[in-house]
Amino acid sequence: MPEVQRKTRVIEGLDPERIPFAELLESQQPAILKGVVKSWEIARRGTQSAAAAIDYLASFDSGRPVVGFTGAPEIGGRFFYNEDITGLNFESRRVPLAEFLRRIEAHLDDENPPSFYIGSTDVDLFLPGLQKENGLKLNDPMFDRNPPTMSVWIGNRTIATAHFDFSNNIACCLVGRRRFTLFPPDQVANLYSGPFHLTPAGQVVSMVDFRTPDFARYPRFADALAAAEVAELEPGDALFYPAMWWHHVEALDPFNVLINYWWNTSPAFVDTPMTTLLHAILSLRDRPEQEKQAWRALFDYYAFGDPARPAEHLPEHARGILAPLDETAARRLRAELLQRLNR
Repeated sequence: MPEVQRKTRVIEGLDPERIPFAELLESQQPAILKGVVKSWEIARRGTQSAAAAIDYLASFDSGRPVVGFTGAPEIGGRFFYNEDITGLNFESRRVPLAEFLRRIEAHLDDENPPSFYIGSTDVDLFLPGLQKENGLKLNDPMFDRNPPTMSVWIGNRTIATAHFDFSNNIACCLVGRRRFTLFPPDQVANLYSGPFHLTPAGQVVSMVDFRTPDFARYPRFADALAAAEVAELEPGDALFYPAMWWHHVEALDPFNVLINYWWNTSPAFVDTPMTTLLHAILSLRDRPEQEKQAWRALFDYYAFGDPARPAEHLPEHARGILAPLDETAARRLRAELLQRLNR
C-alpha cells in the first residue's frame, strides 16, 4: 500500500474515566486516544495469547447465531466483489459464535489461512455480560439523549474496504493491531465508490484496491492519498473519527478484536440523509443543468443554510414544516412524503 504521509494526532495520558467526548466531537478531526482501553479484560487476555482471548469471548456466547463472513485464502482478507461485480468474493451465513471462533483458532498458525470476519455485532445481544468488564465510561450528557450502539468486530487478517458511516465513532482496538486510513468527506469523488445496490456489508465502498492501486484506472486516488491520514493502533488504543469520514481498516494480526461505539447527536426522529440522496438521484440528477442549479439554491436555502432564516418573516402559526421539527411534526412530514411517493 502506498505510504500515507499524514499521521493521525495522538492524545496521550487521558484518564479513561474522563474522556473529553464533547471536545473530540467539536474538533471534527480524528484522534488516537492512546492506551485508554488497555485495562479492559479482553485486552488483558489478548496480551496472554489469541487462544486466551478466544476462550474469553466464547464464554459470553448467548447462543444466537451471528453473521460470519468466510473467504478463500486467495482474497487475502479483502472482502470485496467478484471479478465482474455480479456478486461478492466471500460467503456470508449465520453460524454459532463459538463455532466461528474455533474455526479462526484452528488456522492461527497458517501462513495463508482462509479469511474469517464477524462485523458490527451487537455486544449486549450476542455477548451478554461482556460489557461489565469491557466498556467506556460514557459520562457526557449527550449520551443521555443519544445512547451509543456498542458493537464487536472479530476476525483474522482482514481488510474492510474504505467506506463511510452515518455516525460518530470511537473504535477500541483490543486484540491485535489495526491500521485505519482516514479520508475527510470531501474526498468522495477521489475514492471511486462502488454500486449502491450491491455492497460487501451494507455501505458503499471504494473500488480501489489499496494494496496495489491502479492509478491509470483511478487517477484521482492520488489526490485522496494526499488528503488522507493514517492511524496505527496497538491493543489498548482507541480511535475517534467523526461521522461521514471514509475509513479503510486493516486488521494486522492472526486474531483481532475491536469494539466500537456509534452515536449521533441529532434526535432519533430525524431520518437518514441517505434516503434523501437516493430520492435526489431519482428526482434531480437527470434534470437539465439550469434546473439543477435552481434546485441547488433551494436546497442551500431550506436544507443547508440557517434553519431559522426561511421562516423568520412568517408568524409562528404559519410556519408549518419550516418550524423546528419535533417528533409529531416529523411523523406528519414522513406521512406526507410516503403519500407523495405512492402516487
